Amino acid sequence: MTHWLLVMPIFIPLLTATACAFSFRARSLSSVISWCGAIANLCVAILLMQQVISNGLQVTAFGDWKAPFGIVFVADLLSASMVLITAIIGIAIVLYSTADLRSKPFYAIYHSLIHALLAGVMGSFLTGDIFNLYVFFEVMLITSFGLMVLGANKEQVDAAVKYVVLNLISTMVFLLAIGLLYGATGTLNMADLHAKVAQLPDTTMMLISGLFLFGFAIKASAFPVFSWLPASYHHLPSAIVALYAALLTKVGVYALMRVFTIVFDLVDSGYQPLLIVIAGLTMLTGVLGAASQFNIKRILSFHIISQIGYMLMGLAIYTPLAITGAIFYIIHHIIVKANLFLIGGFLKRKQGSDNLRELGGAYSAMPWLALLFLIPAFSLAGFPPLSGFWGKFLVIKASLLTEDYLLAATALFVGLMTIYSMTKIWAEAFWKPLPENAAAPASLTWKENCLYITPIAVLAVITVLIGLMVEPIYQLAETSATNLLNPQPYINAVLGGDGSPYAASLSIPAAPAGGMQQ
Repeated sequence: MTHWLLVMPIFIPLLTATACAFSFRARSLSSVISWCGAIANLCVAILLMQQVISNGLQVTAFGDWKAPFGIVFVADLLSASMVLITAIIGIAIVLYSTADLRSKPFYAIYHSLIHALLAGVMGSFLTGDIFNLYVFFEVMLITSFGLMVLGANKEQVDAAVKYVVLNLISTMVFLLAIGLLYGATGTLNMADLHAKVAQLPDTTMMLISGLFLFGFAIKASAFPVFSWLPASYHHLPSAIVALYAALLTKVGVYALMRVFTIVFDLVDSGYQPLLIVIAGLTMLTGVLGAASQFNIKRILSFHIISQIGYMLMGLAIYTPLAITGAIFYIIHHIIVKANLFLIGGFLKRKQGSDNLRELGGAYSAMPWLALLFLIPAFSLAGFPPLSGFWGKFLVIKASLLTEDYLLAATALFVGLMTIYSMTKIWAEAFWKPLPENAAAPASLTWKENCLYITPIAVLAVITVLIGLMVEPIYQLAETSATNLLNPQPYINAVLGGDGSPYAASLSIPAAPAGGMQQ
């Protein structure tokens, strides 16, 4: 059972992508295939998560070529959680797209590409060696570029070129780092690298780890290599940009967490002080960029950058509590950011624009949408008891405990500026009257409204549940952080040693009276 559970999160999206490509002449059939594939992937993701929680880390080696010589897929709590949340986003995007993009001539090919993209994302979360991480990164790059140029106008093509150029630089640097690492150690299996990297000369280790840091920083859209994101995302259809915002940069952060815990020790690499600076500047530049914008997609695109800073902050501090907060924040942000882009897309469909100067009256016309906007907006800003509050609380508490006071102050300031941006969207799009020269709101059918609102409502409910039922998510994040910082059970399980320390079931105890501990 373990073998097919680890393979199916990649196989099902690829099979779905192929079937959608062959049904490009039949829109209804493409929708059904895409839906069935997304639901099947969610079921497999749930089963995989249950298996990891019950039985511990899951490993499969292809063709009976054991690690470190063969291709290995590994599922621990962190990767299983990422696969599950990716499957949830996949269903939300497929449903939303059925209303938003069904009239487009590229509709069937679109579904084919998003499932191929999901396969790349899930493969990145499950692979146990660095070269296959590169392969899945390439799958994501090719499919994401394909999505950007579907039915593209001049602006979209220009945005796609900017997106591809910087990401190709990231890919080349990543491949160069892989070549140097293999030349120095003779292996690319992450578990095997843990011991062999420690034997490298310090200068060699710093050079190779620095290349990985640079390559993954571009993927994560960290300071100062984030310009591709705000230059490209705001030109995309809402369903596509919501998928990108939820997943693509998080794969970069995930790769940083894996490589700088299992392969390289961040402290020993010498890059911890630099990563602390990068985290603070990523938060600051992103939120200041958002504050200067007056277009919903541009505001939200810059906020992706600022929120990536919180995740990097958790990794940079490099304590169990900090990495727990970073993992918690990733889970929260995937849900919230996708939802905000979906809401922005619905507003654009209804009122014909996502420029705040041309919007208004949404509260009086659609009070239920106003409520659905406030939930992810308040969560992004860090209002208790929503999910964003807990993620920020954990990383800021960790920074105070390590006496990184300037970083904590930066994080608090960024939170205040995030409130400003969300308030600006509320005041302009929802609260003020619709401008007199604005076009009349579009009339949608009952079915279209349901297809738009259902994923928005479900993601809003998940945001509330994460905030109110924080203890299970905290325990999951805490266990994942512990396993990242103490990777020996992971290494034993992958290389065939005694993996029993990892195999204990995840327990979800009641919250201690003293609250969350470091």
